[in-house]
Amino acid sequence: MKTLCWLGIFAATLLWSGINPKDHFTWVLEVIPALIALAIMAASRTHFPLTPLLYTLILTHSVILMIGGHYTYAEVPLFDYLAEQFDWQRNHYDKLGHFAQGFVPAMVCRELFLRHQVIAKPRWLGSVIVLICLGISAFYELIEWWVAELSGEDAEAFLGTQGYVWDTQSDMAMAMLGAIVALASLSRLHQSQLTAIHQGDTLPTAT
Repeated sequence: MKTLCWLGIFAATLLWSGINPKDHFTWVLEVIPALIALAIMAASRTHFPLTPLLYTLILTHSVILMIGGHYTYAEVPLFDYLAEQFDWQRNHYDKLGHFAQGFVPAMVCRELFLRHQVIAKPRWLGSVIVLICLGISAFYELIEWWVAELSGEDAEAFLGTQGYVWDTQSDMAMAMLGAIVALASLSRLHQSQLTAIHQGDTLPTAT
């Protein structure tokens, strides 16, 4: 994806999401990770450009965050409609968000690990990445807990539990599933793009 197109989609979605969001506190919390990712990519683009696949995935995840920030994860209209159609008891947009929380970081980890040759035995790569993504998800749940403790009722929209007692555990399960699906479905394409940007380097091959 071309840089200007990528930035245009990011900026337009960010601008839209920031116009009269449902809850300003939730909006800030949700868009901060996207802005941090943007800053990191801008700072590293010259000396460490990412694969096109990774740029696309990061943009997609950022859009998911911004939509959740605008409506809150419990009130995204499309998923309210789906809940009515399929007789769901709750809005499941937060599960999409947590699936992406595993799916996208899994490919980020894969790219960093292979390009920096972090793991000597590639057959361990998938297992290590899934465990890292599960750890990231668990740490995010801790952040939600800390925010709730510090802000009280203001954090309810950010948490998005919707009264579901197993929300924390199911969020982590979705992130783990996302990581597994990403590695299973995108590793071959990702490997070909890594080869294209590192024609002179020897990269460990892994699936």
